[in-house]
Amino acid sequence: MRRTSRAARATTTEPPAARPARPRRLRRATATALAAAALLACAVAPAQARTTRPLPIIPHPELDYAGSTVAVHEGRSGMGGHRPRGAQVQGMDVSAYQGDVDWGAAVSNGARFAYLKATEGTTYTNPYFWSQSGGSFEAGVIRGAYHFALPNTSGGTAQANWFVDHGGGWTPDGLTLPPALDIEYNPYGASCYGLSQSAMVDWIREFSDTVHDRTGRYPAIYTTTAWWTTCTGNNAGFGTTNPLWVARYASSVGALPAGWSFQTIWQYADSGALPGDQDYFNGPYDRLQELARA
Repeated sequence: MRRTSRAARATTTEPPAARPARPRRLRRATATALAAAALLACAVAPAQARTTRPLPIIPHPELDYAGSTVAVHEGRSGMGGHRPRGAQVQGMDVSAYQGDVDWGAAVSNGARFAYLKATEGTTYTNPYFWSQSGGSFEAGVIRGAYHFALPNTSGGTAQANWFVDHGGGWTPDGLTLPPALDIEYNPYGASCYGLSQSAMVDWIREFSDTVHDRTGRYPAIYTTTAWWTTCTGNNAGFGTTNPLWVARYASSVGALPAGWSFQTIWQYADSGALPGDQDYFNGPYDRLQELARA
């Protein structure tokens, strides 16, 4: 009997019944579609989660200080070429960001006055404030305290009281500058804190009046002309009562907010020979002493 070769049997044996296989091109298209759908699902889900569940805003008061938002919004120009006109007294402002300040070195480099951040909102106090205040006093530096405003978190009265209760007082000793309100771009969101121009003016007035009622002094107002114009409508109602501490990082002070014909202090740079921001008092030293006594 003639044997059938293995190759012949392989070609003549019927395969078991089965479903017809899909064409190769269709299989590839199906696999590609499934892979694309999986990638799309991975990409879309996090995006949807971000739009429906925004990340919480984390407070960072230790990073908020007079001018901390200015350069980001308004930039810097010509700081190195600045030369003051007339008699100017060199000073600075510091916060917890500077920590322990070497006041002897600051005096050697020309510092004659300083503003120190005391508070923010109604919950934060600068942990270095009292050591900075004591150190500046011992070094003979005329100093004052300032409050970083958060007008969207509580009223002007509440924040003024928190400020005065935690270092924002004043005594006519010739070494204590008037309390100061730092009102600038919102470090946590909308520049004007979600307030209308009239509501912002009311908030500042409430803060100012409360400080005056408690200390006998209207606070200096720290701001920029651009912020003041945008967020208060360039209100002219504070120039006769509140000293102006204006910020502009340029070779000249530029236009001032409405209501003020001159600045009392100009923050002209956010770095320099002194710790913290660099400031000029607009006048000779004896007028600076008078500001601390009046």
